Amino acid sequence: MEPTPQALARTYTDRVYPDPWEKVLDYRRVQEYAAEHPKAGRVRVGRALELPASRVRGWLDDGVPDPVRAINTAIDHGWLEPEPDNEVAAGLVDLLAHVLAGGSISKKWFTPAVAPGRRVDLDEIRHAFKRVGVETTTRNADADSRATELVPKEDASVLGRCLVTMGAAHGDKTTLERLPPVVWEVPAPARRSFAQIYVRHRGLNYDDKSTKRIQVNRPASFIQDLRYLLDDVVDGSVTVDDGGITIPADTVRELRAA
Repeated sequence: MEPTPQALARTYTDRVYPDPWEKVLDYRRVQEYAAEHPKAGRVRVGRALELPASRVRGWLDDGVPDPVRAINTAIDHGWLEPEPDNEVAAGLVDLLAHVLAGGSISKKWFTPAVAPGRRVDLDEIRHAFKRVGVETTTRNADADSRATELVPKEDASVLGRCLVTMGAAHGDKTTLERLPPVVWEVPAPARRSFAQIYVRHRGLNYDDKSTKRIQVNRPASFIQDLRYLLDDVVDGSVTVDDGGITIPADTVRELRAA
């Protein structure tokens, strides 16, 4: 299950390596060779591994490539290749739902941010981040023209990159064509939780009834995927038309998304 070390590494760009995962592998080769030959200098290591001595020198002098550092951080948090039925996977999928429905991942820094809504408060969002091992801080709380958001205090870029490998949009969400594949890989309770979170963020109320309407600026394929998810996790019906989904009151109650 995503995120994998390879996918995380490939969220980076590199001037030398077209595939940043190859940089991770070369770094590991250098460390393994140096451990086996502790007296070998950069020239010997470079010749043995067919790598430039200038590149080897930095890695022997405690320099760590960004993709390697990110992988190590993700391993420490347990984010890489989680088993679909474990708590980490469920926590990541819940956080993914919050980001898709009520947040974003910044284009430049990969920082995940989630804003509260009428039915999703700051405490719930804070708990979603804490569930994957990250404390949060509030930003824009005093900015009248910008939404209050919660963002990670630490390891924000690594967590954001992990969420992107899971299917979160990097930057503009409106082009996201499908629900993330990982939603279908986790057990039914985690899929249901994802659906609940999404509907509570995005569901619009009618003035005279408990029916909810999800109206999002997404391709039709994304809307259809969301309909399939709702059909999968509840017995009640939902209907799809141009640009949105209507969820009858009894289905809303069954989903416990009021």
